[in-house]
Amino acid sequence: MSRSGNGQTRLGSSERAITGFKELHGRAPLGVWSAPGRVNLIGEHTDYNDGYVLPFALPHRTAVAAAPREDGRLTVTTLGDDDRTQTADPFEIAGLAPGSVTGWPGYLAGVAWVLRDRGYPGGADLFVASDVPSGAGLSSSHALQCAASLALLGVAGVELDSDTANGTDAPGRDEVALWVQRSENDFVGAPTGLLDQTASLRCTAGNVLFFDVRTGVAEQVAFDIADHGLEILVIDTRAHHSLADSEYGVRRRGCERAAALLGRPALRDVELDELDAVLDRLPDELRPLVRHVVTENDRVLRTVDLLRHNGSTRIGDLLTSSHTSMRDDYRISCDELDTAVDAALASGALGARMTGGGFGGSAIALVPSTERTTVRRAVTSAFAERRFTAPRLFTAVPSAGARRDE
Repeated sequence: MSRSGNGQTRLGSSERAITGFKELHGRAPLGVWSAPGRVNLIGEHTDYNDGYVLPFALPHRTAVAAAPREDGRLTVTTLGDDDRTQTADPFEIAGLAPGSVTGWPGYLAGVAWVLRDRGYPGGADLFVASDVPSGAGLSSSHALQCAASLALLGVAGVELDSDTANGTDAPGRDEVALWVQRSENDFVGAPTGLLDQTASLRCTAGNVLFFDVRTGVAEQVAFDIADHGLEILVIDTRAHHSLADSEYGVRRRGCERAAALLGRPALRDVELDELDAVLDRLPDELRPLVRHVVTENDRVLRTVDLLRHNGSTRIGDLLTSSHTSMRDDYRISCDELDTAVDAALASGALGARMTGGGFGGSAIALVPSTERTTVRRAVTSAFAERRFTAPRLFTAVPSAGARRDE
């Protein structure tokens, strides 16, 4: 159960997906699978530069109730926060190709397209329910795609974390993350890195995930800030957030061009102590991008080191420095994000930064629990003074990754 905005108790995403499936199809689903949204504590725009990231999963989840079909078609219905459903036209999985399905159904069609090419071409009825805020930079699209991937694999008799299924090796979570990335890059057309899919699939409760994108090595690092009287406040600015139609791709291409000019496989290969010399070799427009990526990787490593050594109270300055870098060097912030960060810091937060792809979405703040109410009021007041849409605020608790719920 969860609480709705008006304080009423409502069913969780999985229960809503099951109920909706039964009402729509007149039968029970084979199962329900869910995946979480995520907060990236630090490490922004480093994933597609072969760098380091440090996300954790949110308790907010997208659930997909599913049952197999025998005709090779995929049907999709989603249940919104307003309890209204949207149903896409059914499509033939065998005929899927990039560009053949657009809009929100394209995210699900892309997953089915990739799984078809990986040997899982079966049709299915899907019913989706979610409480991951959409457009908030909290990876709602990847929660949807990861949950759908597990559901489509599940109706094919394949469960993640099983040794075998149907006589074949079951895919691992890292492999499914790559499939989801391909579905978004090649089918949807959004040039995202590997951060969000990996976070949704591999995060665990109580931890942040220290993930080395190049090597694929992942470490669960304890994130017990509550023991130190701290919490992470998420500030959904409600400013429009979209990767596919933003300048995200422009930033990525700039990083790739800079790496090529430097003769490096990726900006991951630029060391902090050579940064000044490297920047002198680059055109003016590429220098801020490189400076952000190199210093951000260093901030991730320093944050992990502090967390490993019981230094969670000292990570605030690194979070704030990350925001400054994204605002000034990577230039992906906006007035709402800057207002959220500034108001949080001025009212008692130990550190704050935007999180996610940028150009809108959410900010996070490291807040002493004793200052929770003060910070919330200050942020809300600052938005009102600027006549921005009122933000949505909630405390983020590191939660479990994608799974089968029933």
